[in-house]
Amino acid sequence: MQKRAIFTGKALPYLLLAPQLLVTFIFFYWPASEALWQSFLLQDAFGLRTEFVWLENYALLLRQPDYYRAIATTIVFSVAVAALSLSIALLLAVQADKRIKGAGLYTTLLIWPYAVAPAVAGVLWLFMFQPSLGLVARGLRSLGVEWNPLLNGGHAMALVVMAATWKQVSYNFLFFLAGLQSIPRAVIEAAAIDGARPSRRFWTIIFPLLSPTAFFLVVVNIVYVFFDTFGIIDAMTGGGPSKATETMVYKVFFDGRLGGNLGGSAAQSVILMLIVIGLTAVQFRYIERKVAY
Repeated sequence: MQKRAIFTGKALPYLLLAPQLLVTFIFFYWPASEALWQSFLLQDAFGLRTEFVWLENYALLLRQPDYYRAIATTIVFSVAVAALSLSIALLLAVQADKRIKGAGLYTTLLIWPYAVAPAVAGVLWLFMFQPSLGLVARGLRSLGVEWNPLLNGGHAMALVVMAATWKQVSYNFLFFLAGLQSIPRAVIEAAAIDGARPSRRFWTIIFPLLSPTAFFLVVVNIVYVFFDTFGIIDAMTGGGPSKATETMVYKVFFDGRLGGNLGGSAAQSVILMLIVIGLTAVQFRYIERKVAY
């Protein structure tokens, strides 16, 4: 019979929760409340005069065509990065789960990109694809491809999608590999004895058992694309050319930090936060039903 630890002090659970609650309050609820309050204010660029304007910042924001363009860019960017990073990570995890020589080295090399900071990852990819000096860009030019992300918006979007995907593949790979290794081998071997081919075993047995991990990664990747890709875009394109890679999170920075529109920037951050919360709620409401725990 296992022994159970019993704590008689009623204050102990609250003391153990206090550090995490304090961190959550300082780094999430406090900044979120400050952004919400500032979105109702109109402040000059020097911070000398502040006026309460209620919903005027939101009304002005929703009348800007550039804001809707940033939303469309974010949708395209988020769908591309999430789909590519999840699919590539799943493919690599399936290969790493096989009994092959050097699997440990293979796994270690795939994990390394996650340790690279987003801005550094952006600079690395920019060096490789720089139109005049980049090694990959020279190879593309020798094949007749006029590659120039500095002037071509489609090329710039493709470049930031590749960099953001490369940065996130390692994270997804770790969780997919852990999920695959937790599946009982006896179940897969029984299906193989019954004559099920590898593709059928994957889609009927392995992937359904992997669905909790996949659902978790979908939620995490949506948050990553909407927020954590700012450093990549800022280092590589700065939202250009002609705002072709200006996502919602980068527009918050550009309008607030560079444009001096603090109230409008705060309104954008509030809308962005509500969109991410809404997407997460929709995923838990509808997609989680298909998850087999």
